[in-house]
Amino acid sequence: MTDATGQYDLAHPRDHARVRSLADELLADHVADEDLTALGRSDDTPFDLRLATKAAQSRRAVVESGWAGRLAVVFAMWGEQRRLRPRTPANPTGEDALHTKLDQLDWLFADTEVHWTVVPVDDGDPEDSAVVAEQRAARHRRGDRVRVLRLGDAVPADDGPLAGLADVDDSRKGGAIVHGAATAVADDADAVLMTDADNSVDLAQAGLLVSPYASGRAGVAIGDRKHPDAVLVKAEARWGPGIVVLRHMQRMVGRALFGQGLRDTQAAFKLYGREALDDILAAPSTYGFAFDSDWLYASVAGGHAIERVPFAFVDSFEESASITQGPMTTWESLLRGLVAAARARGADHDEAMAAVVDDHADAAELQQVVQRMPPELDGAADADLGDPDVMSPAALRAWLESLPSRP
Repeated sequence: MTDATGQYDLAHPRDHARVRSLADELLADHVADEDLTALGRSDDTPFDLRLATKAAQSRRAVVESGWAGRLAVVFAMWGEQRRLRPRTPANPTGEDALHTKLDQLDWLFADTEVHWTVVPVDDGDPEDSAVVAEQRAARHRRGDRVRVLRLGDAVPADDGPLAGLADVDDSRKGGAIVHGAATAVADDADAVLMTDADNSVDLAQAGLLVSPYASGRAGVAIGDRKHPDAVLVKAEARWGPGIVVLRHMQRMVGRALFGQGLRDTQAAFKLYGREALDDILAAPSTYGFAFDSDWLYASVAGGHAIERVPFAFVDSFEESASITQGPMTTWESLLRGLVAAARARGADHDEAMAAVVDDHADAAELQQVVQRMPPELDGAADADLGDPDVMSPAALRAWLESLPSRP
């Protein structure tokens, strides 16, 4: 691949275009899927070419499926004004994210019967991300595929999936995604693909999720960054050593999901078919960051087959909600929402650990926790997190209550 440079900056359109060009070359050379997988998995492969293998597999899957459905791509916006605009000296964290998504989807679905739309939803952003999204859409040749929504226009609601959300300020991403999905379903979408506002996920890969649904293998397809065939660049340094404590809590409460191998519950690359969406939107249990888990609980309870799909993810962390809103505010919403979802959906969960979350998962205390490491979890393998034999809820509670700098 003469055009592969190994370089990739998710903020630069030329790098995204090069990935698609490389994917076209792979497809023109009729590289077999198993060879694409091997090429993408190798650390010796130039990074942009590794990304291109996923795009090539995605495009091939869409074309071969012959699917002629209606797909809505939904993402939430809060504080996204800078990432929606191009990077410039005056806007150093810009990603031109909406234009990039439109370019990727246009390439993926070109000359197919798939009808696709992009639905950005303002999650009550005080800086009004919706205005910027509308402005950016108007400047793109595929801007007619964009429908910008504002959660504030739909809340409060007397009935429907948003009836449990009293005020737009009570949403933490989940309310916006629910509003976007419900609007898409009302517009006769066959499936909704949920992603993030940034460029972490190249949507040229969307065919990897469409394929299991189009073939009838699965009613839900979720991206899995922990799969050995995934391509992952993630900025883990943003967390302290005690992040394993929070993951231990998360997995013990969420054992109905993690026990089925659904380990990457928070990946912003999931597709839900219409049937699963009907079950999910009937009664959302949380509008916070744990909405991902709530949707998966509903899918499991509804008997919808879930397929895990390896994909490429490049972390865009500078403007992440876990940075701008505070990482432990995010984790408080995630853990408390996970408990609420497990209880509301009647999912199997560790009730003792749920009680620990009730008593200790506030942002101020979690900020102290994430800087520390209990002896039981020091050196624990990722696969051991969530195992009560490694550290029980009672032991974790005792450790939390022994911390000298508890608020």
